[in-house]
Amino acid sequence: MSLLRCALRVEIGGAIELPAAVAQQGVADPNAVLIVGPSWVGDMVMAQSFFIALKKRNPETVIDVLAPAWVLPLLERMPQVRQGIENPFKHGELDLRGRWRLGRSLRGAYSRAFVLPNSFKSALVPFWAGIKQRIGYRGELRYGLLTEPRELDKSQLVRTVERFVALAGSDGEPLENCDYPKLVIEPLSQQRSLDKFGLAVTEQPVLALCPGAEYGPAKCWPADHFAAVARDKLAQGWQVWIFGSASDQVIGNQINQLTDDACQNLAGKTTLAEACDLLATADAVVTNDSGLMHVAAALQRRVFCLYGSSDPGFTPPLSDQATIFSLNLECSPCFERVCPLGHFKCLIELLPDTVSAAIG
Repeated sequence: MSLLRCALRVEIGGAIELPAAVAQQGVADPNAVLIVGPSWVGDMVMAQSFFIALKKRNPETVIDVLAPAWVLPLLERMPQVRQGIENPFKHGELDLRGRWRLGRSLRGAYSRAFVLPNSFKSALVPFWAGIKQRIGYRGELRYGLLTEPRELDKSQLVRTVERFVALAGSDGEPLENCDYPKLVIEPLSQQRSLDKFGLAVTEQPVLALCPGAEYGPAKCWPADHFAAVARDKLAQGWQVWIFGSASDQVIGNQINQLTDDACQNLAGKTTLAEACDLLATADAVVTNDSGLMHVAAALQRRVFCLYGSSDPGFTPPLSDQATIFSLNLECSPCFERVCPLGHFKCLIELLPDTVSAAIG
């Protein structure tokens, strides 16, 4: 008995006959594709380049994306996607019973599946859905779960977006150009978001600040640096809006206090959908390497990106309107959550005057 079958018996508490891999696929729409999407906001934005590549190869392709609830608003702003399907499982949660049931509920609906994450558990739903073609990188222990497990050559596919887009072609096929993500904003939804927070698009330009980064402090520019840029633009007659999650409220408050509360601190107050709507009105966005950086780039904003421990060659903003700031110190990129040397020079020595001057 396979390890997978044993695990399922233990989880569900009885003998369960696994779905046949191919036998019931006659009713599947040949153009319907299920994509198991990434969980991170930035990665989901970059995944749109992959969706675009699939549609370019076959405009009749119908794309549904299985993803956590918190990234579904991004999919609603991607015209290539028919629908997002909520992935209800918590980060790191195996829940074999739940994944089996979800897979069974999707049987017969798709002819192909692409699994973008590299984890074992992310490949289970397409397997149990009996989807005939299941494509992804080998990842962890996925032999048998994928029908086309591919080797990932990180030296050839350096950027995350390239690794996604390469899956759209045949194995070994030269990489095609990666189209930039482009989120589409619905004007009525945007106006509702503006009204909700008492904001207005006027002749005053809007500077958006995105001072958070879920990865850790080694990716976060200091609050006083953000505040210095904010003060400079406020003196020039700009509005300044601060964005982020609930965990960014503290740094948002710090920035606002350093500007005598002259900013609109929206950190922790907006949904991701509202943040998209409001960021789309910004004239400039100053941001750490974060999910909101990728959102702002996909909204075609002028985005000014601050890199500390991470590498702009690996996850750059995908936009012709992006300016990247990195000091390229000998110790960076270290990819650590906290500076291993304790000095954070890659961020502290990146001065706000340089960023303000670039904004103009």
